[in-house]
Amino acid sequence: MSFVNRMLASVGIGSAKVDTLLDKDTYAPGENITGKIKIEGGKVDQTIDHITLYVMTEYYREIDDKKVRETAAIEKTTVTSSLTVKAGSQQEIPFSFKLPYDAPLTLGHTPVWIKTGLDIQMAVDPTDNDQIRVLPDAETSAIFDAIEQLGFRLRKAYCGSAPRYMRQRLPFLQEFEYVPTSGAYRGSLDELEVIMVPKADSIELLLEIDKKGKGLFGMLSEAMDLDETKVRLKLTRSELQNPSGVKAKIEQLLRQYS
Repeated sequence: MSFVNRMLASVGIGSAKVDTLLDKDTYAPGENITGKIKIEGGKVDQTIDHITLYVMTEYYREIDDKKVRETAAIEKTTVTSSLTVKAGSQQEIPFSFKLPYDAPLTLGHTPVWIKTGLDIQMAVDPTDNDQIRVLPDAETSAIFDAIEQLGFRLRKAYCGSAPRYMRQRLPFLQEFEYVPTSGAYRGSLDELEVIMVPKADSIELLLEIDKKGKGLFGMLSEAMDLDETKVRLKLTRSELQNPSGVKAKIEQLLRQYS
């Protein structure tokens, strides 16, 4: 093991390489992500303090009236610790961990990826990024289907910084903006904004119902945001097994506040 090789490895030249291989690239919240991490030794023996997998995403927050894109770790798990990688060797380490229920869906321009990090003593740490798709589970799909059946079309989905009074485990919330395109609410609502707070046993909906302004008073109400009503609806996972019941509960709220 030459001094030159050790110095080059410390700055990432001839160092160990990592490649994470996922069993698939599409998951639903609450599902196990499985795969293996392939480590290829470099030109010198190296000691890895630990290997960590992160589930990453991006969200927007406002700074001085400007939207700034931030990254956030949704989840992290340590796969192994105190591992010696011999020069030129190859190793495979299997892993399995649960994608959190509050992981954002990859709708709109919201990315989600798995970041693999190797913590190597006295060296530049190798990393690997693998994009995944996060699609709605059956219970979340029941909510989306109910809203669409009531005549709404999804216009926008994005992750934004959560106000302190609404902050959960993560620093952001995913919002879905709908516009009425048919049905009873086409003429009475401007838009419907939906935030979901998923948990293992329930999904809480935070709805902002934006009524269409009519006449002078309506115009004034819109200008002062008096036409917006915020309501909450909590649905258990068992309730979400009944699509017609989900639609009825959401429709009842819309009728009450539109």
